[in-house]
Amino acid sequence: MDTNKLIPLLPDMAIFVTVVEQGNFSKAARKIGVTPSAVSRQISRLEDALGIKLLQRTTRQLALTESGQITFDYCKQMVESAEQAVNASGSATSTVTGLLRVAAPKSLASRVLRPIFTEFLKCYPDIQLHLKVTDRVLDPIHDGVDFLIHINDSPIEALVNVKIGRVEQVICASPDFLKTHKAPTHPDDLKHLPCISLGENSTDNRWRFKKENQQATVQVSGSYLLNHSEMRRDAIEQGFGIGSLPDYTALQGIQAGTLIPILEDWQLQGNYHGDMCLQYVQSKYMPNKNRVFIDFMKEKLLIITEN
Repeated sequence: MDTNKLIPLLPDMAIFVTVVEQGNFSKAARKIGVTPSAVSRQISRLEDALGIKLLQRTTRQLALTESGQITFDYCKQMVESAEQAVNASGSATSTVTGLLRVAAPKSLASRVLRPIFTEFLKCYPDIQLHLKVTDRVLDPIHDGVDFLIHINDSPIEALVNVKIGRVEQVICASPDFLKTHKAPTHPDDLKHLPCISLGENSTDNRWRFKKENQQATVQVSGSYLLNHSEMRRDAIEQGFGIGSLPDYTALQGIQAGTLIPILEDWQLQGNYHGDMCLQYVQSKYMPNKNRVFIDFMKEKLLIITEN
């Protein structure tokens, strides 16, 4: 296709990307500021020009065809390149402004990230921060986020990864619990003690431990199962059993003496521990707002988690 025929299709390609990201014509129309029928006409015009069907339309939702998925990937790259071209005009200046969209898990956002985010906004008042707090690992492209923060020793390979900290799981009990139960000295001792599991799946009561070259797996049991770290901390403090907590959740209780770390030589394996990852889509051009956010998070969180 020659340039003269291609140029009129560029707006339609941008509309196509918006429709896919928004999920339907109505939401895309509201975002752009046009009518749903205008959006539908542009999609039909693009399909006619390309000679393929891009979307399967139903009364409730849209789905990409196989050809539509391939076309979307290229059109998405086109839109991102256009955004970079616009942003590049301000890259030579020191101005730090714009919208940053960040996704982070609930407990980490509440306990660790909240004061850092507010400090960041005070340092960069012209940046607008949109925080999406969810325990679901989002897709930066399809979920519309600039940065994904999560705890994982296996970061998403398709994304750039910046380590900004480290989170470990701490096995704890309350002082009152240890007055009536003998403190375990080996993971096998947990078999005979009430424990608080996450209860997220059928294997959550199988706790795997590692100590240098040693490994141990023990099946624990207890009357209380919950996957909320703050509630689990309260349950441990009230003596319902032995449980695991992210170190940032356990720290205050340990310092106050309401939680006692046990099996400190052993490291609990599994979910919710590992590197604190800041991930984003690779791009040849990085806006100033993104760069200062990465540097700020590295500076603040590496100090907190490694000291």
